[in-house]
Amino acid sequence: ADIATTQERDVTKVDRIGAHSHIRGLGLDDSLEARKVSQGMVGQDKARRAAGIILEMIKEGKIAGRAILLAGHPGTGKTAIAQAISKAMAKDVPFTMLAGSELYSHEMSKAEALTQAFRRSIGVRIKEETEIIEGEVVEVQIDRPATGSGQKVGKLTLKTTEMETIYDLGTKMIESVIKQKVAAGDVITIDKATGKITVVGKSYARARDYDAMGAQTKFVPTPEGEMQKRKEVVHTVSLHEIDVINSRSQGFLALFSVDLFFLVLSSIPAPILSFLYACVRDFSKLMLNHLTGDTGEIKQEVREQINNKVAEWREEGKADIVPGVLFIDEVHMLDIECFAFLNRALENTMAPVLIMATNRGITTIRGTHYQSPHGIPLDLLDRTLIVPTVAYKPTELSQILKIRCEEEDVDMADDALELLTSIASRTSLRYAIQLITTANLVCKRRKGLEVEKADLRRVYGLFQDLERSVNFLREYQAEFLFDEGNPIDNRSSTTANPTGGEEAEHPSQLGASGSTMDMEDDALDDDDDDL
Repeated sequence: ADIATTQERDVTKVDRIGAHSHIRGLGLDDSLEARKVSQGMVGQDKARRAAGIILEMIKEGKIAGRAILLAGHPGTGKTAIAQAISKAMAKDVPFTMLAGSELYSHEMSKAEALTQAFRRSIGVRIKEETEIIEGEVVEVQIDRPATGSGQKVGKLTLKTTEMETIYDLGTKMIESVIKQKVAAGDVITIDKATGKITVVGKSYARARDYDAMGAQTKFVPTPEGEMQKRKEVVHTVSLHEIDVINSRSQGFLALFSVDLFFLVLSSIPAPILSFLYACVRDFSKLMLNHLTGDTGEIKQEVREQINNKVAEWREEGKADIVPGVLFIDEVHMLDIECFAFLNRALENTMAPVLIMATNRGITTIRGTHYQSPHGIPLDLLDRTLIVPTVAYKPTELSQILKIRCEEEDVDMADDALELLTSIASRTSLRYAIQLITTANLVCKRRKGLEVEKADLRRVYGLFQDLERSVNFLREYQAEFLFDEGNPIDNRSSTTANPTGGEEAEHPSQLGASGSTMDMEDDALDDDDDDL
């Protein structure tokens, strides 16, 4: 008889592949020297070393209000460096990303939006102590009524290296024990305030009792000393989250004044406090309009009271300030009012480290008629550490494309990767990266095992790059709607031939003989080849 086989799929976790999902860190060694290929980073050695120094400054947490500008033309890894900094930081250090154009879509003033972004980037590390019971499970006894109805009765025996105790279990504790699958030999902790049970692992003393164990099995020593212990719990919450809680005198989250809020905060059990922090963090954006009015703005008096209370907690040793990072991409989109605000905000002692990125050269400052480097006023540039990024070399482009193929789970032949690298050199790295998945779909369509040159030729003919699109508009501009006969002022239609010969007329000739890309004319669609 045929045996039907079923294929199981894990649907609990979905990995999304983004533009920078392959970035794991800055790829530096202990001496802050950049490795050639490490943690998803390739090239930009000087910029990565500079970012490593900035990262050390952030980890120190003592210096705030510094501004860094990542400047370079498009596709040179500015956002990737910022993402690498965020991956290399500790989990409790706030990192806020903001695009310059976002400020103009908010239903609040630009100053308020920037203030909230600044306060999201400043964390408050609050310390508290909680009582726990920790021990090794000797025996779990749960009695069920013979009639099937009524409350369950249970007993839990725990021990340490010095003592052994028997605890009577209530209904909720019995349900928690069953849910956590607590068995003899487990080392567990019980929070006295909430009754939450956490299985730390299995005891080394009972390791011989198991013939086979999974790779995820964790063995820990039997706890020592007293069974009841006091454990310090640290929570990190941003200043903006505290602002949201206290932004109105009425509201289901803002039940207390600032003084009473901090008083109650110290008495809330750790698990409940963690849950409240998570709720505020997840829903603060959604509830902001309800908590602070239609404009979403928070009164300055509330912020001043919170700042004073946090300062008192710092003096008493109950809390620490954690300066984080505010990353503003497309900073040239800010106007002169925003730049004036940044100048003032950076002088505050509680300001985060500000990292900006731009791909503009000498251009007009938004909101004025004056021109300035990167579209940023000179007084702000004067207090900014500028980190330049340069164009990638062909070998670096090849490494980046190879990493992206691995990230997108695409098998590509060596000659196809060489062809894709040449496309990236002639057009742009971003365009070449977009061809990886599309070429892989064409490969799957023909039931191939790896992407070949023919697949790349096919998608290259289907999807135009910027240069070919501009040339198409130049040729057929008169046939488009609302044409006024104005010529398109753009980059030259000629591109350098990487073989060192004469210039190619435009990238649609990449299939001409003598080119390193070796794209035959018959490989492209006739319509696209005529472009």
